[in-house]
Amino acid sequence: MKFAIAIPQFYADSEFDPAAFRGYFARAEELGFDSAWAQEGMFGPGPQLGPIETMTYAAACTQRIRLGCSVFVSTLHSPVHLAKSISTLDQLSRGRIEVGVGTGGKNRPFAAFGVDPARYVTRFTEGITLMKALWTEPEVTLDGEFWQLKDAPMEPKPFQKPYPPLWFGGASEPALRRAVRLGDGFFGAGSTPTTAFTEQVKIVRDALAQAARPAEDFPIAKRVYFAIDEDAGRARRRVNAALEVIYGRRVPAIEAAAVAGTAADCVRELQQVATAGAELILGNPLFDQREQMERLAADVIPQVG
Repeated sequence: MKFAIAIPQFYADSEFDPAAFRGYFARAEELGFDSAWAQEGMFGPGPQLGPIETMTYAAACTQRIRLGCSVFVSTLHSPVHLAKSISTLDQLSRGRIEVGVGTGGKNRPFAAFGVDPARYVTRFTEGITLMKALWTEPEVTLDGEFWQLKDAPMEPKPFQKPYPPLWFGGASEPALRRAVRLGDGFFGAGSTPTTAFTEQVKIVRDALAQAARPAEDFPIAKRVYFAIDEDAGRARRRVNAALEVIYGRRVPAIEAAAVAGTAADCVRELQQVATAGAELILGNPLFDQREQMERLAADVIPQVG
C-alpha cells in the first residue's frame, strides 16, 4: 500500500505563500509520501492554480517525491503542447512525473476550447496516440481526424522510458475498459463513493483478465477527500463547506464520498478503500492542509494496509 498527498492549488488572488508551499513539500518528503498530485479545473468558483505550472514549482521544491496530475482533461488540450510540457517537466524533475488523463465526460464546456462535443471520445483517443508517438518515435507522421503531422520530431523525449506512467480516470464501463486498453493504471476520482469505486475496480480487473494483462502491472489508485478532527461533526461540516466551494453547489453524492471524522473514523473508511482495491490512496485535505497532512501521516496511515 502506498500513500500520496494532494498538491495545494486552491489560492485566491495574492494568497499564495511560496515559503509555506516549500515547507509543505519538505515535510511531505520527510513523512515519506510516495507522491503528490494536482488536479485540473479550468473553470469553477474555486480559485485553482493550473496543474502543470504547480507541478513544475513543486518539482523545484522537492528531491524525491513523485509528482502527478489526476487528471488532465486531455480532450481539451492540444496533445502536441501537452506532450511537450510533460516531457520537459519529466526532464526537469529527473523522471519524477506521473500523468493522469481523462475525457472529462460529456458535460464539459467544449465550445470554450473549440472541441466538437459529438467527437470528444475520438479526439481524446487520437490525442493519447499522438502523445505516445511524440514521446517514443524519432519522427512522427499522423494523418488523423484532428491532427496531421509529417516527419515531425519532438526532442527531448521524457526522462522516463518509454514515457511517464499514464493513469486513466473514468467512471463508466467503456471508460474503464479504455483505461486497460490504453493506459498503465486506473485512478478513481475523489467524487466517487467507495461503493461505486468497488464496482469500477471489478470492471477494471475483468478487462485486465480478458486482455491477459497481469493485474500487478496495472496499479489502481483512489483520490480521497478527507478531514480529521476530534469533533466528527465539525470535520463533516468543514469538508462539506470546502466541497461546495470547489464544485459550486452542494452535491450529496460527492459529500458522501469524502471521509470525515475522528482518526478512527478515517482509518475505518480508508481501510474500505484499500479493501476495494486501491493500491495507492491519495489523501486530499481541503483545509488546513499542512496540519491535516501531519494528522493523516501520524494517526491514520500506520493503521491502514
